[in-house]
Amino acid sequence: MSVRHLLTAASAPDSPYAWVRLAAALAVGTVACVGTWSVVVSMPAIQDEFHLARAGAAFPYTVTMLGFGFGSLAMGRLADRFGMAVPIVIGAFSLLAGYLLAAQAGSLMSFSLAHGFLIGIGASAGFAPLMADLSHWFVRFRGLAVTVAATGSYLAGALWPQLIQASIAARGWRETHVIIGVAAACALLPLSLVFLRRPHAHAMAAAEKATAAARGDLGLSPGALQLMLIIAGFGCCMAMSMPQVHLVAYCGDLGYGAARGTQMLSLMLGLGIVSRLASGIVSDRIGAPMTLLIGSFMQALALFLYLFFDGLNSLYVISGLFGLFQGGIVPMYTVIIRAYLPPREAGARVGYVMLATILGMAVGGLASGYVFDLFASYRMAFLNGLIWNMLNLGIVSWLVFRPAPRPQPA
Repeated sequence: MSVRHLLTAASAPDSPYAWVRLAAALAVGTVACVGTWSVVVSMPAIQDEFHLARAGAAFPYTVTMLGFGFGSLAMGRLADRFGMAVPIVIGAFSLLAGYLLAAQAGSLMSFSLAHGFLIGIGASAGFAPLMADLSHWFVRFRGLAVTVAATGSYLAGALWPQLIQASIAARGWRETHVIIGVAAACALLPLSLVFLRRPHAHAMAAAEKATAAARGDLGLSPGALQLMLIIAGFGCCMAMSMPQVHLVAYCGDLGYGAARGTQMLSLMLGLGIVSRLASGIVSDRIGAPMTLLIGSFMQALALFLYLFFDGLNSLYVISGLFGLFQGGIVPMYTVIIRAYLPPREAGARVGYVMLATILGMAVGGLASGYVFDLFASYRMAFLNGLIWNMLNLGIVSWLVFRPAPRPQPA
């Protein structure tokens, strides 16, 4: 076999190299997505440092997620054009600079700007563009591959909060931010070398034909499907943000302490890893739309339980259930996009939907803080999340159970 044929086989979907790339993607996501979780664990310390109300303490998270969202779109476009290595290198230096500047912040605004313009953008290299990139390297196991790539963000949420909480208690939040930035850059730069290879042209051409045929069967235009996924993504993450952003503070208000809340958050995100991997396996068998519908329904059920139970043991159980129910929702949007929309635009199109989901997390986290300040209770904030979840459930239900398109007359 010639060298050319060997290189073509190595760049083909489902090849051994594709699995190596998948393992590297999981590592990149786990490291880069620390940027979306450190601000959550730091919220009580920042609130005390700058003498803030709860909504003010949630503001840095909102700004971080805005940077994460718009960074996902920009990083996706860069990956479409230059390959995945470029976003990872940019993300490494952005995280390093952002954490160093945040550690020196003298006000809430400077702390927030460092998170929004550097940390959030740097972290975005470890999520949406990775899912879009891995979707090119797998066909038979695409659902599993995309969910593994997305699992890095949850693995980051399961591992980093415990380390950060312990470091803040021992060294303070400023020194902790310096340590995070240096560690992230040192890990991401070597990993970027794995992503220098690009998909083969033959594989991309075959993918173009497959998505065009699937889109015809679906009976929706690319723009209509994209818009539906954007609205659905925003709704599900408005709901998802309430427990993920405010659980640590909620436990503090109930008298259980921030450490208990951090344990619940890690439990939620650890079980979310199980959910994401399971959803990938399930979607390869029953399809991404039906898998998305199941996840949306179960997430609504968990939010409903939060309305009525706030005991310590109950919160551990419900938080674990929430992680099991909702972990696979967001990656399904990527699988749907790759099944029905042009693959050469995957980075940008996934970026648009991930931007909507991240905006949902950002707005939802801030809105929950305002609802809490207004009612002095998180029960109404949980109800607000449940209402947004029902919007998502309605859109996904229509997508799954829509009438079949009528054949055009000859």
